[in-house]
Amino acid sequence: MENKVVVTCAVTGVLTDPGKFNVPVTPEQMADAAKQAYDQGATIIHAHFRSQDPGLGAFPTWDLEPVGKIIAAIKERVPEIIINMSTGVMGNDISGPVACLEKFKPEMAACNAGSLNYLKIRKDGEWAWPTILFDNPVEKIKSFADVMTANNIIPEFECFDTGIVRSVGMFKANGMFKGNPHLSFVMGVDSGMPARSDLLPILKDELPVDSHWQVIATGSGREKLWDLHKTCIELGGNIRTGLEDTLYLPNGDRAHDNGSLVEALVKIVREVGKEPASPDEARRILGIS
Repeated sequence: MENKVVVTCAVTGVLTDPGKFNVPVTPEQMADAAKQAYDQGATIIHAHFRSQDPGLGAFPTWDLEPVGKIIAAIKERVPEIIINMSTGVMGNDISGPVACLEKFKPEMAACNAGSLNYLKIRKDGEWAWPTILFDNPVEKIKSFADVMTANNIIPEFECFDTGIVRSVGMFKANGMFKGNPHLSFVMGVDSGMPARSDLLPILKDELPVDSHWQVIATGSGREKLWDLHKTCIELGGNIRTGLEDTLYLPNGDRAHDNGSLVEALVKIVREVGKEPASPDEARRILGIS
């Protein structure tokens, strides 16, 4: 399996406007996006869920009915694919994502592993949006991890900074989760880790023992993002792309769908001399029973 790379596609994200960008929202669109990604070599779909009520502007939802319809549509279209459910919420009320985890029991789910001041600054020094704290204290993380353990869901720990990577090892030592750790290095958020390839050896060196890892490359600097993916593959990591993470292909053209992004990323996988893992291989690599 050393020659295999697990490819994830994050098909829609949280707030990208479907009126301006071709992000999927409806069950049919989400299923189409999953099929496009799968046909190009992705074996995991990272799924956010958006409101189906036009009056709500496709904002995130934890309503069990639309979430269930989206998951059912994806499974019907691509039964082999692994669904990785988003869980990110601000504040202490995690009842929405917890209800979805308990109801639908995805094979994997994101578990944000630390807090981040989510900031962006304009050229004039003004904030691009009101300052936000994406709060993920240990008690909140443990609550998610407990639900995932009870429902046989593998947590994928999202890490926005080096200290958060190191914290996952402490979570393991404290017994907060079972099995090998799964970590995502979220790189490119302006107030988090920069999208720099030279940081990857340092981050890899800080991983807990027996970890699986991948890069989530986002933000500005299109060429740097794709160089980061290549370095990740060369160092033995798994990879992720999709319209949640970037809207642009390696040559700078606007990506017209998720399939074109996965196609570009799988091309890099093969240029490095590796192959995308099949769904069965991905489950074996990641320890999904």
